[in-house]
Amino acid sequence: MPQRSICVFCGARDGKSPAYRAAAEDLGSLMAARDWRLVYGAGDIGIMGAVANATQAAGGDTFGVIPDHLVQWEVGKTDLTRYVVTENMHERKKVMFMNSNAIVVLPGGAGSLDEFFEVLTWRQLGLHEKPIFLVNIEGYWSPLVDLMDHVISQGFAEASIKDFVQVVEDIDALEAALTRAFS
Repeated sequence: MPQRSICVFCGARDGKSPAYRAAAEDLGSLMAARDWRLVYGAGDIGIMGAVANATQAAGGDTFGVIPDHLVQWEVGKTDLTRYVVTENMHERKKVMFMNSNAIVVLPGGAGSLDEFFEVLTWRQLGLHEKPIFLVNIEGYWSPLVDLMDHVISQGFAEASIKDFVQVVEDIDALEAALTRAFS
């Protein structure tokens, strides 16, 4: 079976709870142990850097994609297995998406929300069938799930939009869900 690649969208900050960074580190270790390649934003800060460093520390394959204007701000991590610099954010998301088999969203900010909504919209429009996972560490994404319910209840989306997103509570549940998705 060819190596599976997982696009991980997450914060360039650590957030307030240590559980966010711990989940990122656990995911990185898991990916290396399962021989799943990390595809991510190529930053070396926040939980974005934590997932990459943990993947590398465990001997895993890393593929980072960063736009030129963020190389300094997000501290572009050039020691990855593969490091790509793009011209802009849109190209970054496209390269990350095209080089992955599944999308995982850890806690993050506006950038992570942008990335999530773009892949969700593409899925809603039938442009892909890749699984999308929200890792709801300590309920972080619960307001987002509530917002999706609100959008549905107000008639701006079909209830089926929630079928495109699997919400998991921790990295163990994510591993089980990814294993099912990849089988």
